[in-house]
Amino acid sequence: MAPGEGDVDGDDRDGRQDRGGVRAALAGLTTRGRSFLAAGVAAAVCSYVLGQADLLRVGLLLAALPLVCVAVVYRTRYQVAGSRRLSPARVPAGSEARVHLRVDNVSRLPTGLLMLQDRVPYVLGPRPRFVLDRVEPGGRREVSYRVRSDLRGRYPLGPLQLRLNDPFGMCELTRSFSAYDTLTVVPRVEPLPLVRFTGEAMGYGDGRHRSLALAGEDDIIPRGYRHGDDLRRVHWRSTARYGELMVRREEQPQRASCTVLLDTRRIAHQGSGPDSAFEWAVSGAASAAVHLLERGYGVRLLTDTGTSVPGPDSGGGFTGSGHDSADTAGLMLDTLAVVDHSEEGGLARAYEALRGGNEGLLVAFLGDLDEEQATMVGRMRHRTGTAVAFVLDGAAWSRGGWAADPRGQQERLRLLRESGWTALPVSPGTSLAQLWQQADAQGGARADAGPRLAGGGMTGGWA
Repeated sequence: MAPGEGDVDGDDRDGRQDRGGVRAALAGLTTRGRSFLAAGVAAAVCSYVLGQADLLRVGLLLAALPLVCVAVVYRTRYQVAGSRRLSPARVPAGSEARVHLRVDNVSRLPTGLLMLQDRVPYVLGPRPRFVLDRVEPGGRREVSYRVRSDLRGRYPLGPLQLRLNDPFGMCELTRSFSAYDTLTVVPRVEPLPLVRFTGEAMGYGDGRHRSLALAGEDDIIPRGYRHGDDLRRVHWRSTARYGELMVRREEQPQRASCTVLLDTRRIAHQGSGPDSAFEWAVSGAASAAVHLLERGYGVRLLTDTGTSVPGPDSGGGFTGSGHDSADTAGLMLDTLAVVDHSEEGGLARAYEALRGGNEGLLVAFLGDLDEEQATMVGRMRHRTGTAVAFVLDGAAWSRGGWAADPRGQQERLRLLRESGWTALPVSPGTSLAQLWQQADAQGGARADAGPRLAGGGMTGGWA
């Protein structure tokens, strides 16, 4: 059921319960009811064999009681409406959400004892059950319960179920609503410190990059006159050339852009669970994307499969500036909530997605790299401005911090750094906020080391 909307159980089209059939009612006999029925039949058979009339009356009484209860429950005509509301509908992993249930009696008759049950995936906790006393005509009952998951994902809640019982506990019928809601558990987002990587500009602030140079008349690109343009900007030479009024185009500030690359290859990550290297990488990508969106960047989320969010149809894949940054952050978090391992063998598709233009700032969360993949990642740097890589050693994570091949890991980091990357190893328990500051310090040290490294700053970090 959609949050805040009312639906009626059983059949949402006409708003009445599904009354079922006689077979469904008989199938609802509890263990007590079946025992009474079996005892009654056995007593009746024994009375016939032994010729005891009193035993027959006892058998008939035992058999009739559960059947009468079935008839009473079957003839129950409750008309109830139910709704569910999630608060909030999107929650970070490890945090709690509250589910509010509401039941309204829309009939003119009071209800009997009702048992309310909501279907919940086991990862969110035990299935909640509530006993509701008599609900007067037009009355309502509201209950709530909490759910929590350490694993990100999208979890269905519902359908809501009502269990009807007779006073003797002989028969129990379940009437279900048909609609359900979805709880989205997104990766944990870690607040990151405000740092400025080498040569980086602050979104739309001090570092506005002029797309049109003021080098002289030859560099001016005029456009047609529009109503309201200042006549002082009329470019008379172009006006004479094109035969219509032309004006100088104003400086075009370009927003800072960033690509967050997430390596999801199954072969690059070992282990599973909320404390695995892959989950750290997903959480890191979410933290970096949200942090840069808040700073005014146009952000694109790219995976090793070559797919991107928001996608190539939205301004070249970059979006998030201004009013739509919150929506973009929500879209990326929803995508990362369900991202899973890919079966890719390498990063060739991601490399192809980065070809053909300046990608601005590049932040990569990488798993295990062999020499070939490290070389390919190094070539990605030549198509971007500032590039920062957080490299996770899956073997070290699975062994609780002990690296299986420390020399190999250092060699791959050396290859990335020689290609101009600011590359940092990630060990278990490391905070992304600390690594974020280390990346800034390491980038500054590289810039001070020589003009060649300084030239790899944010000069090329604009789309």
